[in-house]
Amino acid sequence: MKRKRFSEEQIIMILQEHAAGMKVKDLVRKHGIAEQTFYRWKSKYGGMDVSDARKLKSLEAENTRLKKLLADQMLDNAALKELLSKGVVKPAVRRKQVQHLVSGKLLSERRACGLVGISRSVVQYNSRRRCDATLRLRLKELAERYPRYGYLMLHAFLKQEGLVQNAKRTYRLYTEEGLQVRTKKRRKLPNVPRQPMVLPSRQTERWSLDFVSDQLATGRRFRTLNIVDDYTRECVGQLVDTSISGQRLAAFLDALGNQHGLPREIVLDNGPELTSKAMFLWSQRTGVKLNFIQPGKPVQNAFCESFNGTFRDNCLNQHWFMSLKEARSVINEWRKHYNEERPHSSLGYQPPATFAKLQARRFQSPAAPSANLPVAEKAVA
Repeated sequence: MKRKRFSEEQIIMILQEHAAGMKVKDLVRKHGIAEQTFYRWKSKYGGMDVSDARKLKSLEAENTRLKKLLADQMLDNAALKELLSKGVVKPAVRRKQVQHLVSGKLLSERRACGLVGISRSVVQYNSRRRCDATLRLRLKELAERYPRYGYLMLHAFLKQEGLVQNAKRTYRLYTEEGLQVRTKKRRKLPNVPRQPMVLPSRQTERWSLDFVSDQLATGRRFRTLNIVDDYTRECVGQLVDTSISGQRLAAFLDALGNQHGLPREIVLDNGPELTSKAMFLWSQRTGVKLNFIQPGKPVQNAFCESFNGTFRDNCLNQHWFMSLKEARSVINEWRKHYNEERPHSSLGYQPPATFAKLQARRFQSPAAPSANLPVAEKAVA
């Protein structure tokens, strides 16, 4: 049997017939409905007229629409929560999301900020970061030229050129460009109390010397004698040859003494050239004290050992020498760079030659004690 559909107006007319005195049995027979249906209509539409039924119909339609909007809103909130999960926490990403919601005319800026979870001041902030293109280019050039220098050393070069003042800015660009230097892990040493080293009080008061060994491309080995002023950290001289005897070393020290003046003492290890008879006679002739370190204690010659590490890392390991002449030329150029250009961290990031000149002026001023020893100005190859 086909189900008959009654409108609200027809239902109310049927209920009005019952209110006029017509019995329920007659009504259900007349309109072909069940008594249960009649009483259900009466519980829902009883006491209403046609206008009230129309209003009820419109309210039901509005209720349906609102339910749909609520479902859509809950779905949007779930999507936003998924969008703003733990992986999206940076303000720049949240700012873009707010701009998307506002530009699409979906929400106002205030409501979008509240929904995304970001302050309006952050969204409205305009970055005033300076253009770093020139600084980045110069930083890359210095890093390519000195591949073993860290960001503090490169920052000192940039500061000398007037390109930067804050080291944090240099470090930010340094890390963004991926210029980090790979360092070796240092072996942990036993925690033994150390004796403090007595430091010199002026330049040309104490020198340190030591040998560094390397080889040419042909496989032939050569040695480099490094002499460092412990006060100014300046490399006073370097001697490069395949063999350096005690007599050759004494003659080289005499040449340095004629140019710079000799120190009061020299710190050195117990190598055969350094403990030779030629060095003993040279010490007696010049009056320079030879201060030998204890065997197996290179830390007692720390200034020259530190220079040796820098020299090997930034010069010897960076070049492949084809001949001894080429090695002497490259090492001589590197020594000039080390003394005159390379900032030294223990000298307030000043080059050793600059620090030596400032100290020479301080000691030669009337208020300071007179400097009896000459100032190291230029190293001897």
